[in-house]
Amino acid sequence: MILIECYCGSTKHFQVCCEPIIKGIQKATTADSLMRSRYSAYVLHQAGYLVATTHISTRKHHSKKDILEWAASNRWQNLEVLNTTKDTVEFKAYYLDSNGVNHIHHELSTFIFENGNWFYVDGEFF
Repeated sequence: MILIECYCGSTKHFQVCCEPIIKGIQKATTADSLMRSRYSAYVLHQAGYLVATTHISTRKHHSKKDILEWAASNRWQNLEVLNTTKDTVEFKAYYLDSNGVNHIHHELSTFIFENGNWFYVDGEFF
């Protein structure tokens, strides 16, 4: 097995960082670990995981088709986590769009811990 650095920018290998969470082998233990796994899921076009980890109260606003189209139409460059609290994560996700133009997705995401699982609720964009 070839070990690769995790897409989320941690110092861990993907195989022991985000991959077990995305595959359902492990649960995200914090809002930060869920957000990082969701970023990796965007890189890997894992729209099913992104829908499943969105809280039921806001899931209707996020279609699997739209998520997949947006994830696949961009080349994800890196993730910068700026600040975390128990239930929020502020981050910048750097990506190139389909025309090769650089963009920064700057968001303060809100998460909720419910029934033993972390879920993405919504985000404030800067």
